[in-house]
Amino acid sequence: MPHHPLIQVLRRNVTSFHPVVAFNENKEQLVAMDFTAANTSLTETVVTDTNLFCNYIDNTLKSAGALYGIGGYNELRTVYSRSNLFASNTANAEPRRLHLGTDIWGAVDTPVYAFLGGMVHSFAFNDNYGDYGATLILLHQLEAVSFYTLYGHISIKDISTLVTGQYLNRGDCIAHFGTVKENGHWPPHLHFQVIADIELKEGDYPGVCKFSEREKYLDNCPDPDLILQLNQFMAK
Repeated sequence: MPHHPLIQVLRRNVTSFHPVVAFNENKEQLVAMDFTAANTSLTETVVTDTNLFCNYIDNTLKSAGALYGIGGYNELRTVYSRSNLFASNTANAEPRRLHLGTDIWGAVDTPVYAFLGGMVHSFAFNDNYGDYGATLILLHQLEAVSFYTLYGHISIKDISTLVTGQYLNRGDCIAHFGTVKENGHWPPHLHFQVIADIELKEGDYPGVCKFSEREKYLDNCPDPDLILQLNQFMAK
């Protein structure tokens, strides 16, 4: 399981982080989302039809009276069967199914904020079916430890005026939940991921890995709730 020193740094500084999305725990609700095989209501028919998938998310939130649906970190998901992006290039080889970030499901154009000041490392429009769509990666430094945060499935407008090396301040509105056409054809949500070593990648980093590579990737990508602090508010 993850043991990277970044985890302790995040834990020591958690009280100084700005919320990534606006949420009032005294007035609003969160609901846990399950995209594993255990969720029998999320059928292949729903998953492979983007409109039905969007309706499923909307109805789940509405039924729970929830502002956001939360979940996904270290989750072995069946939903990635909807795209060849997660398949292996070799016949019968292991596909990518283990999710490395936290997803926050909600309304299109929901604002996303910088939890900590950081530099724009890179950004891209990963325009493949099932991909991130518009993507932003920030570089942070905390207690002399450098690390990255990735914001996937955001709006194209959010990356259209950015410049690599640009500094964004804590609390700045840095993104918005993108539409289906600009977010990789997923129901609107934010994929938020913490990355210790970006491995020279730009505008992209795996958000899903093979289960056999779980230990390596979870060590490099600690639990985003160390920053988000949302799991504690989910309905039981």
